[in-house]
Amino acid sequence: MQNTGKLAGLTLFITGASRGIGKAIALKAARDGANIVLAAKTAEPHPKLAGTIYTAAAEIEAAGGKALPCVVDVRSEEAVRAAVQKAVETFGGIDILVNNASAISLTSTEQTDMKRYDLMHQINTRGTFLVSKECLPYLRKSKHAHILNISPPLSMEPHWFSNHVAYTMAKYGMSMCVLGMAREYAEANISVNALWPRTIIYTAAVEMLHGKDSYEYSRKPDIMADAAYAILCRQPGTRTGNFYIDDDLLAQEGVTDFKQYACVPANDQELTQDIYVSAILTKAKL
Repeated sequence: MQNTGKLAGLTLFITGASRGIGKAIALKAARDGANIVLAAKTAEPHPKLAGTIYTAAAEIEAAGGKALPCVVDVRSEEAVRAAVQKAVETFGGIDILVNNASAISLTSTEQTDMKRYDLMHQINTRGTFLVSKECLPYLRKSKHAHILNISPPLSMEPHWFSNHVAYTMAKYGMSMCVLGMAREYAEANISVNALWPRTIIYTAAVEMLHGKDSYEYSRKPDIMADAAYAILCRQPGTRTGNFYIDDDLLAQEGVTDFKQYACVPANDQELTQDIYVSAILTKAKL
């Protein structure tokens, strides 16, 4: 999907932006000339995960955007508040919030220790609520206000809970923020939506969960970046409270070539579907 320049000069506050989907969204907006606040924990190189907020900031600047790297643990009110204030002082406001930071453990109830349970709920649900809360006073002042949560469509099918109830509860908490805040801030002209991938996206987290072989049956983060870009370019207030699936949204935008997003284009028909997505819909789309 081609850039349009519609995000030029706007300020995006993106959590978990040092790598993966968050960084891909940041780079896509940077090509329009947007200001990017990278709110993430990774300030020092990780032994197993590539990239820091500073290496990501350098890529954003090279792509044409302005970057403000902020060391932020979204569990900390003080850290979030300080980063929001620094963003406003640096760029004059906040126009778009992307809640991307997330923790995952696809474990059964008995195999989920409470430290991991707390981590997922504090980062996914509480972190999303906290960062949204702190950004909202500035989003109210923006003429192009969006909140986009990287979270799944809400479904009460027991299947999505039974195998990893702790993670589902935490991730659905992000989606419940969409459902509630979209209605709560409709009159403030703030669009609040969710975006989720139809297939697994090859990131460091996916590699740790599924192994390096998952590369062959994954899509690149670019598809999520393009889908996020399409949502964030829309006039706020026109579409809110939606739970979008990446390729479905892009198809509506006129994209017809999805092989470009496959890590291995020849495997485009054999991609692994992500959780929380209907198998019937996936079969119809791929």
